[in-house]
Amino acid sequence: MTVNTVALFGASGKIGTHLIEVLQGQGLQIRALVHHTPVESPGVESISGSVTDPEAIREVVRGADAVVYMATTKEDPDTFFDVSVRGTFNVLDACRDQDIQQFIMFGGDAAQGIWFYPQPIPINETHPKTAYPGYYAFSKVLEEVMAEQYAIQYRLPVSMLRSSGVFEKDELLDHFSLLNNVDPEEKGHGFGEVTAEILALIKAGEERIPILTDAEGVPYYRHIVHIDDVMQAFGKIVGNESALGQDFNIAAGAIRLPGRRRIHLRAA
Repeated sequence: MTVNTVALFGASGKIGTHLIEVLQGQGLQIRALVHHTPVESPGVESISGSVTDPEAIREVVRGADAVVYMATTKEDPDTFFDVSVRGTFNVLDACRDQDIQQFIMFGGDAAQGIWFYPQPIPINETHPKTAYPGYYAFSKVLEEVMAEQYAIQYRLPVSMLRSSGVFEKDELLDHFSLLNNVDPEEKGHGFGEVTAEILALIKAGEERIPILTDAEGVPYYRHIVHIDDVMQAFGKIVGNESALGQDFNIAAGAIRLPGRRRIHLRAA
């Protein structure tokens, strides 16, 4: 497999801006779709458009050897379908008419249910798709299913790369914040059933450190990923023939925790 040009969707995001540096460090040419936020990196060919525009997508994909898809949206019912579902379909459909050597889908552990459901054994690449409530996790499952089916139907060479929450610099400090982490509108990352006491603290703007526990009051482990881990994974997977048709979770070593159950939240 010889990869010279990479078509990049989601280049202006936190992960995309770092990935550009990795790809350029490997001597690869980059063609990026730009929607709202411009890509501020020299040497990147930018094409204006949207993932909802098949013509713009075909222009980005045309002549590329590899495609990386990272475009996504969160808990927004007005945009998630067009971006995550229709956008993924448009890119996959454009790829099947091109000589694409590798299609990399960057997904997340939201597609595998993470801590929202009981996990008696460590989550790995064979874990079933079990979206937690909400639009985001649902869209992550649909993206993966579409990519898998295009690999079957049209022999598109797909590599799946999943990550948990990605942190850099001092972002981890925000993870110890009640106000920054509990969103009653986001059911999955809203930590299940949020009590009236917690909601009152949020409404009043009173900061606390959340202590996440299972139903028995046992604190749980939150798996996070540093941006450098994600970039190392991309560096190993792009242009790697042995990665075709494979799924990879960017993760630490397995930790077996007995009795993991639905997470409840209390404030301290």
